[in-house]
Amino acid sequence: MSQSLEGKRILLVDDDQDILTSMQAAFEGTGATVDTANNGNKAVELTEKTNPDLIVLDMMLPGRSGFLVLEKLQQEKVKAKKPRNSPPFVIMITGNQGARHKMFAESLGVSEYFNKPIKLDKILASAERLLGAAPAAT
Repeated sequence: MSQSLEGKRILLVDDDQDILTSMQAAFEGTGATVDTANNGNKAVELTEKTNPDLIVLDMMLPGRSGFLVLEKLQQEKVKAKKPRNSPPFVIMITGNQGARHKMFAESLGVSEYFNKPIKLDKILASAERLLGAAPAAT
């Protein structure tokens, strides 16, 4: 697999350990540095500490929901006078099928919004597109 995300830092956030492990394995061959969190509070803590380029964020999390994590990220961008479409980019994944949730997530600056179950190659392709990486040669 190509090192398409070499030098990038990605934070994967999900409370389902199987999903977290699968996503981590999918990103392994990309060259990215990958951190994981299994709750919203840990996600905020790691974001402040590691300054990721991309966050793959579950909506329903213990401690602090994905929406509250997004609100915190937007507050930090405003404080730092960073544009809304600046890193960290966020791909939100959720089991919730509601269109209202998608619209709310987009209003909070989500770059991509996917319903579970989602194919990991779709998340990888979105990550590469958002981070400006050349897609892996097939």
